[in-house]
Amino acid sequence: MRYRARVEYDGTDFAGFQSQPGARTVQGELEAALATISGGSRVRVVAAGRTDAGVHAIGQVIAFTDPRGRPAKELARAFDALLPEDVAIREVRRVPAGFHPRYAARYREYRYTVWNGPRSPLRERFALGVRDPLDTAAMERAGSVLVGRHDFSAFGVAHRQPVRTVHSVRVRRTGSQVTIDVAADAFLRQMVRRIVAVLLEVGHGRTNEEAVAEALASRRPALNGATAPAKGLCLRRVALGPTREGAALASTTARSNGER
Repeated sequence: MRYRARVEYDGTDFAGFQSQPGARTVQGELEAALATISGGSRVRVVAAGRTDAGVHAIGQVIAFTDPRGRPAKELARAFDALLPEDVAIREVRRVPAGFHPRYAARYREYRYTVWNGPRSPLRERFALGVRDPLDTAAMERAGSVLVGRHDFSAFGVAHRQPVRTVHSVRVRRTGSQVTIDVAADAFLRQMVRRIVAVLLEVGHGRTNEEAVAEALASRRPALNGATAPAKGLCLRRVALGPTREGAALASTTARSNGER
């Protein structure tokens, strides 16, 4: 039986979501737990997005196939007993055999958190500490330039298909905490962190929205490819809503990978 689940993790001590030889990853921990649950059999886990090293998640979505077809509640309890303290699984439920979260996702939403106040070791484990004042109104205006369907080569690692649709960029302040929420159909690698790096420059008054628009149009790496630190970034939500195209892609991918 096929299942999906929501996963929360503190990415501080992980080399990212995707399995890598000799590195601790979220996928590796999930598959190790599933191997124990399945009596030693390797069960592949797929996700809606591959977060980078140090990036956190509260709304990652995964899918896997349980060869024994156990009840969802039983699987959830087993995961809870086996996973390390920096990974937790929620909302395990059955899905159709061809389900793949990458193709079922209508959009993904990330939040970058900035602590714009006095040094705070606890807050700054999950936020970037910035001491100088930030002009969040200017950051919001500059962020709006990125909304829409564009070639985001200037804001991500080179990709053969760099066109993405950004649905919203919201910059909000609550006391000393500044949050930057970016929602898009999909993201290039490091895209949110590069957007944040540019918006922080805007917030410091060192550039403006016109320069952001020029960078987007130029397709050359903005700020020479500067990225904000990973620790402030969190995958907050994956909105699911399968389309005909997504279902067809998921079915083809499942067959090519030997999944059921």
